[in-house]
Amino acid sequence: MKEIAVDLERNNQSEMVKQLEDAVAELVEAHENCLHYSSAIQSVGDAYQPGAELTDLKKLLDTEFEKVKANSSSSPQNHPLIHQFRQAVWNVHHAGQPMPGEEQEDIVMTSTESNIKNLKCPLTGKPITELTEPVCSLDCKHIYEKNAILNFIKRGSFKCPEAACPKMLQAKKVICDPLLLFEIEEQRSLSRQTARTDVIEDFTQMEPHEEASP
Repeated sequence: MKEIAVDLERNNQSEMVKQLEDAVAELVEAHENCLHYSSAIQSVGDAYQPGAELTDLKKLLDTEFEKVKANSSSSPQNHPLIHQFRQAVWNVHHAGQPMPGEEQEDIVMTSTESNIKNLKCPLTGKPITELTEPVCSLDCKHIYEKNAILNFIKRGSFKCPEAACPKMLQAKKVICDPLLLFEIEEQRSLSRQTARTDVIEDFTQMEPHEEASP
Protein backbone atom coordinates (compact mmCIF):
# COMPACT_ATOMS: atom_id res chain seq x y z
CA MET A 1 0.00 0.00 0.00
CA LYS A 2 2.90 2.35 0.71
CA GLU A 3 4.29 1.87 -2.80
CA ILE A 4 0.84 2.54 -4.30
CA ALA A 5 0.55 5.72 -2.23
CA VAL A 6 3.97 6.88 -3.41
CA ASP A 7 2.95 6.39 -7.05
CA LEU A 8 -0.30 8.28 -6.45
CA GLU A 9 1.56 11.12 -4.74
CA ARG A 10 3.93 11.40 -7.70
CA ASN A 11 0.84 11.85 -9.86
CA ASN A 12 -0.58 14.42 -7.42
CA GLN A 13 -3.53 12.18 -6.50
CA SER A 14 -3.64 13.56 -2.94
CA GLU A 15 -7.24 12.56 -2.22
CA MET A 16 -6.57 8.91 -3.05
CA VAL A 17 -3.40 8.99 -0.94
CA LYS A 18 -5.49 10.22 2.01
CA GLN A 19 -7.99 7.40 1.46
CA LEU A 20 -5.15 4.86 1.52
CA GLU A 21 -3.74 6.39 4.70
CA ASP A 22 -7.16 6.16 6.34
CA ALA A 23 -7.39 2.50 5.31
CA VAL A 24 -3.98 1.74 6.85
CA ALA A 25 -5.00 3.55 10.04
CA GLU A 26 -8.23 1.50 10.24
CA LEU A 27 -6.27 -1.71 9.74
CA VAL A 28 -3.81 -0.80 12.50
CA GLU A 29 -6.64 0.18 14.87
CA ALA A 30 -8.52 -3.07 14.17
CA HIS A 31 -5.35 -5.04 14.89
CA GLU A 32 -4.77 -3.18 18.17
CA ASN A 33 -8.39 -3.79 19.20
CA CYS A 34 -8.02 -7.52 18.49
CA LEU A 35 -5.01 -7.61 20.79
CA HIS A 36 -6.95 -5.74 23.49
CA TYR A 37 -9.90 -8.15 23.17
CA SER A 38 -7.55 -11.12 23.41
CA SER A 39 -6.09 -9.74 26.64
CA ALA A 40 -9.57 -8.96 27.96
CA ILE A 41 -10.82 -12.50 27.24
CA GLN A 42 -7.76 -13.95 28.99
CA SER A 43 -8.28 -11.71 32.05
CA VAL A 44 -12.01 -12.46 32.31
CA GLY A 45 -11.39 -16.19 31.91
CA ASP A 46 -8.75 -16.19 34.65
CA ALA A 47 -10.81 -14.14 37.12
CA TYR A 48 -14.37 -15.34 36.48
CA GLN A 49 -16.10 -17.24 39.27
CA PRO A 50 -19.69 -18.46 38.69
CA GLY A 51 -22.19 -17.01 41.15
CA ALA A 52 -25.77 -17.68 42.14
CA GLU A 53 -27.06 -15.21 39.55
CA LEU A 54 -26.47 -15.24 35.82
CA THR A 55 -23.48 -13.16 34.76
CA ASP A 56 -23.66 -10.74 31.85
CA LEU A 57 -20.45 -11.97 30.21
CA LYS A 58 -20.71 -9.50 27.34
CA LYS A 59 -20.85 -6.56 29.75
CA LEU A 60 -18.01 -8.07 31.75
CA LEU A 61 -15.89 -8.49 28.61
CA ASP A 62 -16.68 -5.01 27.30
CA THR A 63 -15.72 -3.47 30.63
CA GLU A 64 -12.42 -5.37 30.69
CA PHE A 65 -11.74 -4.40 27.07
CA GLU A 66 -12.16 -0.71 27.87
CA LYS A 67 -9.88 -1.11 30.87
CA VAL A 68 -7.16 -2.82 28.80
CA LYS A 69 -7.50 -0.22 26.05
CA ALA A 70 -7.26 2.66 28.53
CA ASN A 71 -4.12 1.19 30.09
CA SER A 72 -2.45 0.64 26.73
CA SER A 73 0.31 3.08 25.77
CA SER A 74 -0.08 2.31 22.06
CA SER A 75 -1.86 4.67 19.69
CA PRO A 76 -2.79 3.73 16.10
CA GLN A 77 -1.80 7.22 14.89
CA ASN A 78 1.69 6.77 16.38
CA HIS A 79 2.14 3.25 15.06
CA PRO A 80 5.42 2.73 13.13
CA LEU A 81 3.53 1.58 10.02
CA ILE A 82 1.54 4.82 9.93
CA HIS A 83 4.72 6.84 10.33
CA GLN A 84 6.49 4.88 7.57
CA PHE A 85 3.52 5.42 5.26
CA ARG A 86 3.47 9.17 5.87
CA GLN A 87 7.24 9.43 5.59
CA ALA A 88 7.29 7.66 2.22
CA VAL A 89 4.58 9.96 0.85
CA TRP A 90 6.30 13.05 2.27
CA ASN A 91 9.62 12.08 0.66
CA VAL A 92 8.10 12.17 -2.83
CA HIS A 93 8.21 15.97 -2.88
CA HIS A 94 10.25 16.75 0.25
CA ALA A 95 13.12 14.23 0.31
CA GLY A 96 15.68 15.08 2.97
CA GLN A 97 13.34 17.47 4.80
CA PRO A 98 11.77 16.70 8.18
CA MET A 99 8.01 16.29 8.23
CA PRO A 100 6.07 19.12 9.93
CA GLY A 101 6.43 18.93 13.70
CA GLU A 102 9.43 16.61 13.61
CA GLU A 103 13.16 17.11 13.91
CA GLN A 104 15.57 15.31 11.59
CA GLU A 105 16.89 13.20 14.49
CA ASP A 106 13.37 11.98 15.25
CA ILE A 107 12.90 10.85 11.64
CA VAL A 108 16.15 8.89 11.64
CA MET A 109 15.12 7.13 14.85
CA THR A 110 11.52 6.35 13.93
CA SER A 111 11.69 5.67 10.19
CA THR A 112 13.22 2.26 10.79
CA GLU A 113 10.93 1.25 13.67
CA SER A 114 9.06 -1.98 13.29
CA ASN A 115 6.89 -4.30 15.36
CA ILE A 116 8.79 -7.30 13.97
CA LYS A 117 10.63 -9.10 16.77
CA ASN A 118 12.57 -11.72 14.80
CA LEU A 119 13.88 -11.78 11.24
CA LYS A 120 14.06 -15.59 10.97
CA CYS A 121 11.71 -18.38 11.99
CA PRO A 122 13.38 -20.01 15.03
CA LEU A 123 12.21 -23.46 13.89
CA THR A 124 12.94 -23.50 10.14
CA GLY A 125 15.69 -20.90 10.02
CA LYS A 126 14.01 -19.22 7.04
CA PRO A 127 13.87 -15.43 6.83
CA ILE A 128 10.37 -14.28 7.68
CA THR A 129 10.14 -12.70 4.22
CA GLU A 130 10.37 -16.21 2.72
CA LEU A 131 7.82 -18.00 4.93
CA THR A 132 4.95 -19.71 3.12
CA GLU A 133 2.39 -19.12 5.90
CA PRO A 134 3.75 -16.69 8.49
CA VAL A 135 2.00 -16.55 11.85
CA CYS A 136 2.83 -14.82 15.11
CA SER A 137 2.12 -15.33 18.79
CA LEU A 138 -0.31 -12.84 20.31
CA ASP A 139 1.69 -12.98 23.53
CA CYS A 140 5.30 -12.49 22.48
CA LYS A 141 4.85 -11.32 18.86
CA HIS A 142 7.49 -13.71 17.51
CA ILE A 143 6.93 -14.94 13.95
CA TYR A 144 7.03 -18.56 12.75
CA GLU A 145 6.18 -20.78 9.81
CA LYS A 146 2.63 -21.97 10.53
CA ASN A 147 3.08 -25.73 10.03
CA ALA A 148 6.36 -25.75 11.94
CA ILE A 149 5.03 -23.99 15.03
CA LEU A 150 1.75 -25.93 15.16
CA ASN A 151 3.63 -29.23 14.93
CA PHE A 152 5.99 -27.92 17.61
CA ILE A 153 3.03 -27.29 19.93
CA LYS A 154 1.38 -30.63 19.09
CA ARG A 155 4.53 -32.44 20.23
CA GLY A 156 4.01 -30.94 23.68
CA SER A 157 6.46 -28.07 23.45
CA PHE A 158 4.78 -24.91 24.67
CA LYS A 159 7.64 -22.50 25.36
CA CYS A 160 8.38 -20.09 22.53
CA PRO A 161 11.34 -21.52 20.53
CA GLU A 162 12.87 -18.06 20.08
CA ALA A 163 16.01 -17.87 22.23
CA ALA A 164 15.53 -16.21 25.63
CA CYS A 165 11.77 -15.78 25.16
CA PRO A 166 9.95 -17.00 28.31
CA LYS A 167 6.42 -16.89 26.87
CA MET A 168 4.29 -20.03 26.66
CA LEU A 169 2.42 -20.73 23.43
CA GLN A 170 -1.17 -21.76 22.74
CA ALA A 171 -2.24 -22.90 19.27
CA LYS A 172 -5.34 -20.67 19.39
CA LYS A 173 -3.15 -17.63 20.04
CA VAL A 174 -0.77 -18.24 17.14
CA ILE A 175 -2.38 -16.39 14.26
CA CYS A 176 -1.93 -14.58 10.99
CA ASP A 177 -3.63 -11.28 10.29
CA PRO A 178 -3.47 -8.65 7.54
CA LEU A 179 -1.24 -6.38 9.62
CA LEU A 180 1.38 -9.11 10.04
CA LEU A 181 1.49 -9.63 6.27
CA PHE A 182 1.72 -5.87 5.80
CA GLU A 183 4.66 -5.64 8.22
CA ILE A 184 6.46 -8.52 6.51
CA GLU A 185 5.99 -6.81 3.14
CA GLU A 186 7.47 -3.64 4.66
CA GLN A 187 10.45 -5.70 5.85
CA ARG A 188 10.77 -7.20 2.37
CA SER A 189 10.84 -3.72 0.82
CA LEU A 190 13.42 -2.57 3.38
CA SER A 191 15.62 -5.57 2.58
CA ARG A 192 15.47 -4.76 -1.15
CA GLN A 193 16.41 -1.13 -0.47
CA THR A 194 19.34 -2.21 1.72
CA ALA A 195 20.54 -4.62 -0.97
CA ARG A 196 20.45 -1.86 -3.61
CA THR A 197 22.40 0.47 -1.30
CA ASP A 198 25.07 -2.20 -0.72
CA VAL A 199 25.46 -2.72 -4.46
CA ILE A 200 25.88 1.02 -5.03
CA GLU A 201 28.48 1.28 -2.25
CA ASP A 202 30.42 -1.70 -3.63
CA PHE A 203 30.38 -0.14 -7.08
CA THR A 204 31.63 3.26 -5.89
CA GLN A 205 34.44 1.65 -3.92
CA MET A 206 35.80 -0.22 -6.93
CA GLU A 207 39.18 1.05 -8.10
CA PRO A 208 39.23 2.34 -11.67
CA HIS A 209 40.92 0.07 -14.20
CA GLU A 210 44.36 1.14 -15.23
CA GLU A 211 44.55 2.45 -18.74
CA ALA A 212 46.14 0.06 -21.17
CA SER A 213 49.62 1.03 -22.37
CA PRO A 214 49.79 2.14 -26.01
